[in-house]
Amino acid sequence: MRTIMTLNAKGGCGKSTLATNLASFFASQGASVTLADLDTQQSSLAWLSNRPEERPAIHGIDATRQALRPPRGTDVLILDAPAAIHGSELTALVRRAETLLVPVLPSPLDIRAAARFIGELLTVGKVSRKQSRLAVVANRVRQNTRVYQSLEAFLGSLKIPFPATLRDTQNYIRAAERGLGIGEMAPSAVQTDLAQWEPLLRWLKSKRSRA
Repeated sequence: MRTIMTLNAKGGCGKSTLATNLASFFASQGASVTLADLDTQQSSLAWLSNRPEERPAIHGIDATRQALRPPRGTDVLILDAPAAIHGSELTALVRRAETLLVPVLPSPLDIRAAARFIGELLTVGKVSRKQSRLAVVANRVRQNTRVYQSLEAFLGSLKIPFPATLRDTQNYIRAAERGLGIGEMAPSAVQTDLAQWEPLLRWLKSKRSRA
C-alpha cells in the first residue's frame, strides 16, 4: 500500500487541498484510495462529504477519533496531518508515511516557518535514513512577484525535491466546494492547473519518491 502524507507545522498552507486533490487523482486512475484526516478541523473529510456519488469512490477515516486502519485492498492511503506538530508527535506521524509532501506559501512568515519545520523533519530518523522521501510544493503562488522569487530561491536551496509550483486560483475553491479534485473540473477551465500538477504526479510515480 502506498502511503503519502501532507504536513507542515504551520496551519493554512494548503495541506488539505493537496491531500484531497491527490486522493481524487489516484481514485480517477482506478486506485482504491483511503483519505485519513488527522486534523481536528476535518477539512479533508468535509471535502469528502460533498463528493458526488457518481465520482470515483474515496474511503474516509476520521483518524482523530478512530484507529487508522484503511480497508483491505487499499492501494493508496493519503494522510492529512494536523498543524503544530513537533518532537515525538512528528516522529510518530512520519513513521506512518512513505512519502512526505510539505506545501509552502509565498510569504516571509511562511518561508521562515517552513525552514524551521523542514530542518526538524530532516532530523527525524526515518527521513534521515531515507526510509521516508520528502518533497516540497510551492502553493498559492503568484509568479513574477518578489515574494515568489524569494520562495523559489529558498526551495531551490534545500537540496530536496521541489516538483511543483501551484498557482493561486479560485479553481481550487470551486472544486473543494463540490467535493472534486482539480482534475475532475472542466478541462478548459483548469488546463493551466493540470499542467502544474503533472511534474508532481510524475515524481510520485517515480522510484525517487519511494523508500
